[in-house]
Amino acid sequence: MDSLLTLKPILTTLVLPATSGLLALFAVLVWGWRCNARASRVPVALAGVVTLGMWLLSCQAVAIWLSVHLLPQVSPISTEDLKHQHVQAIVVLGGGVENEAAEYNSPTLTPDAMSRLLYGVYLSGISHLPIAYTGGVGWAGPSGQATEAEVAAMSLARLGAPALRWQESQSRDTRENAWLTAAMLKKDGVSRIALVTHAWHMPRSVHQFEAAGLDVIPAPMGFIRSDLNSLLQWLPSGKGLRDSGWVIREWLGLLLT
Repeated sequence: MDSLLTLKPILTTLVLPATSGLLALFAVLVWGWRCNARASRVPVALAGVVTLGMWLLSCQAVAIWLSVHLLPQVSPISTEDLKHQHVQAIVVLGGGVENEAAEYNSPTLTPDAMSRLLYGVYLSGISHLPIAYTGGVGWAGPSGQATEAEVAAMSLARLGAPALRWQESQSRDTRENAWLTAAMLKKDGVSRIALVTHAWHMPRSVHQFEAAGLDVIPAPMGFIRSDLNSLLQWLPSGKGLRDSGWVIREWLGLLLT
């Protein structure tokens, strides 16, 4: 089973727009090249359709539309919510490691993972709740890589921030994040948590953590949005394609869970 799951990062990448779109474009161009002049109209037309699709999926306006219409919506949390919902701990979901950060001469969290951690620290500061961080070495991670929970603890030490109360460092994906963290927290009598992750990742994460037996209060951050004017939101960008890919990946993940 594990050998099949190691293919998950590759299969996910092949499905997402950047790779699948380029592969489709390459396929129709080869088809057109092999056809005679009259028959080449169909593959040329398909190449135009694929190019238009790639353009649209690279637009921030489309990424925002997809996030609203494909994913269940979640709202930001407030200090009052943490108090009234009787939350016992804040759980921060891992988001990736840069294994060799030249500026630190050691591993560090990716920008997305660091954003999650900093928001968890912020919530902990205003609520005085302890923090758990969950993240091991993902299916695509190289052998010998430091676990993400260890790198998160290292990052907090660099900032002089309060230490993590719990570190879950064996998980390789969101499902294992949930089950291993739940087992760890339940030993300390914790059953009601505020879960920190990106808004687009929250619906699937809540499903997994509730399936593991925890009461979950969503604490989303990193909403898909844009400060650009409406015209610029329809121009392709790397951020637009990345956000569209995130939404499509999570939508497919919800369909399969």
